[in-house]
Amino acid sequence: MQAGLALGNIASVLSVPTEEAGIVSELKSGSEEAFAWLIAKYHQPIYSLVARTIPDPADAADLTQEIFIKIYRGIGGFNGDASLRTWIYRIALREASNQRRWWSRHKRQEVTIETEFGETYDGQPLCLKDTLIDGHESPFDRAAQEEVRARVEEELRNVPEPFHTVVVLRDIEGFSYEEVAEILGVNLGTVKSRLMRGRAHLKARLAGFAEAAAKRPSSACQPVEALTLSAKGPGEPVRTVS
Repeated sequence: MQAGLALGNIASVLSVPTEEAGIVSELKSGSEEAFAWLIAKYHQPIYSLVARTIPDPADAADLTQEIFIKIYRGIGGFNGDASLRTWIYRIALREASNQRRWWSRHKRQEVTIETEFGETYDGQPLCLKDTLIDGHESPFDRAAQEEVRARVEEELRNVPEPFHTVVVLRDIEGFSYEEVAEILGVNLGTVKSRLMRGRAHLKARLAGFAEAAAKRPSSACQPVEALTLSAKGPGEPVRTVS
C-alpha cells in the first residue's frame, strides 16, 4: 500500500481481513491519513465504551484522547495476533479499568441526568436532561425515558467486574461471543458464564425500579424484562435485559 492512499481506500482495506496488514503498515509508518481514519472510525465507539465506566463526560473525553495517544505510540508493538479492532478495544478496556479504580479510590461523584450545570435565560436551573429534549415526544414520556436511561446506566456501572465488561461488550457494543473472548483473553465458556451472571446482576438491581415504574400511567415505564441498555444513540440497536 502506498503512502498516498486516500481515506476511502484505507476504509476499504479493513473489509478484507487478509489486507489488514496494509493499514497497520501505514499506521506504523506514521501516516497521518491512516491515523485520522482510525480516529474517525473508532472515536465514538471508544468514547461510548469509556463513558459507561467513567461517569463524568469530561473525564471520559480526556481518557478517550489518552487512549488514542497510547494506540498511536503502541502500534509498533501490534503483531497481528488479534484483529486491529479487538486490539484497540483491549487497550481501551485496560485504560478505562485503571481509571475506574482511581475513581473509586478518590470517591468521585457521578454526574447524573438531574445534575444542574447552569441556568436558563429566565434564571431557572438547567439540568443535563434538559439538553436531551426530543420534540417528537411528550414531556412526560421524555422524562420517563430519560429516567429509565439514567437508571440503567447507573446500575450498569455498579455491576461488578468481570461481569460489567462482558455485558457492555456483548449487549451494548454488539461484539460476538468469539470477539469478546478474544478481547478479554478468555475462553468462550467463560464469556457466556460472565454474561449470564452480569445480566442477572443488572436485572436484580433494576427489579425494584421496574416494579415501581410499572405502576405509573405511562407506556414508557416497562417491566425489568423489557428494560433496554439504552446508552446507544438514536437509531442504534440495543439488546434487552432478559
